[in-house]
Amino acid sequence: MSDDWDSVTVIRKRPAGGPTVVKSEAAVNAARRQGVAVITEKKTAGGYDAAKMGKVENEAEDFTVKKVNLSVSKAIQQARMAKQMTQKDLATKINEKQTVVNEYESGKAVNPNQQILGKMERVLGVKLRGQNIGAALGGK
Repeated sequence: MSDDWDSVTVIRKRPAGGPTVVKSEAAVNAARRQGVAVITEKKTAGGYDAAKMGKVENEAEDFTVKKVNLSVSKAIQQARMAKQMTQKDLATKINEKQTVVNEYESGKAVNPNQQILGKMERVLGVKLRGQNIGAALGGK
């Protein structure tokens, strides 16, 4: 047991001669000139499996995104112009941003929100959902 007290453990860094990763062609050529053993490996794209990718491509799910119908966007624009409103005026009346109104009018709105369409129907007095799009709303 007295031997345990006399032993000393020294922790050092790794020796400097370990393998290094070099990406440039010039550094690889320099290592070859010095006579160092050079190993080159071609990396693959993270385990790409062609069989799995084929299955993913052939899935039956439809990933299309619904956008505002062209007839709806024209009806919004025509009703707004008939009331002599700007897009900003309409946006403030329905408590939305002007960009939202612009997207609905241009047909670029993704997955149209039925609540927003309902607000626009009330303010513009024009039907925007269901059949007879663009027809005047039957009021009270």
